[in-house]
This record gives sequence, C-alpha cells and structure tokens, in this order.
Amino acid sequence: MSLDNDVQFYFQYVMQTKLTLRMEEALVRKAKRLARKKGTSVSRIFGEFISRQTEDLPTDEYPPITASMIGAIKRDAADIDEYAYKKRLEEKYL
Repeated sequence: MSLDNDVQFYFQYVMQTKLTLRMEEALVRKAKRLARKKGTSVSRIFGEFISRQTEDLPTDEYPPITASMIGAIKRDAADIDEYAYKKRLEEKYL
C-alpha cells in the first residue's frame, strides 16, 4: 500500500463508528430504496444529511477536547494545502 492509500484506508475504515437508529419499518424501507436508487448506503445518506446541517451547537454540548478546538481553523480557509495536510496526517498516524 502506498502512503496515500494508507491515509485513505485510515479515514475510510478506522475512523468509522457504528450507530444504531430505531425508526418505523416503512421509513427504513424507504431509506433503503433511496440508497439503492442513488447507489450508496443509508449510512452515507444519513452522514451527508447531518454534515449539511448548519445549526451550530452550543460548545457545552461538545466533549471538552472538541470544544477547546472550536475556532482553531477558520471556515473560509480555502487556502489550506491538501498535500501538507495529508503529509501531517501521515507523520502523525503512520
């Protein structure tokens, strides 16, 4: 595996956590049909939905280490170098 593949593997498989949701059976069937139609998974659809939510949660709802990092990176920081970021992750985790 190349270094880029190792980092991609880490983010794709290692950093995932299982979540169990309970809902009406009809809604589950609908979610599965939608996922199949879009060629993706229910988990990915749910994750993308949550990611698009713009409502900021109060910092006291975050774990302490996460709350301490809020504001560390500005949202409009479009000039972040992706290569440098990947290199930093490789140094830290590999």
